[in-house]
Amino acid sequence: MAKTNGKMIANNKKAYHDYFILDTYEAGIALHGTEVKSLRMGKCSIKESFIRVENGEVYIYGMHISPYEKGNIFNKDPLRVRKLLLHKSEINKMLGKTKEKGVAIVPLKVYFKGSLVKIEIGLAKGKKLYDKRQDIARKDQQREAQRDFKVRNLG
Repeated sequence: MAKTNGKMIANNKKAYHDYFILDTYEAGIALHGTEVKSLRMGKCSIKESFIRVENGEVYIYGMHISPYEKGNIFNKDPLRVRKLLLHKSEINKMLGKTKEKGVAIVPLKVYFKGSLVKIEIGLAKGKKLYDKRQDIARKDQQREAQRDFKVRNLG
């Protein structure tokens, strides 16, 4: 299980809404210099991104890192495919799990761990519409209970 103990850059709330997260992994990202500088400024989005395993290597597609404003010719394409750095055993485990029906690999968070950029990825199983409705109802009940608790303690 990956633990985030650094500066958060981007969070994928949509993944938690659309999927049940079965397991999480922490991976590094192969980046160029100006991309890291742009990430330090917080210019990253992983909402529409997805992850694939190809030829025993893991790649992230659709991760948008805005070009660094002072980078001119050294800037890379903001939507280029980036390689994720994982151990071979972790890749094989994920590959085996994704063979099951309905299991996908989704990016969850991008953050700094020390001076390194890390991404938390999760093995996820898609939610049905009724599962999403149950989650929304549960959150509403918790919010209501919290509100009642607050009112009782103040008055």
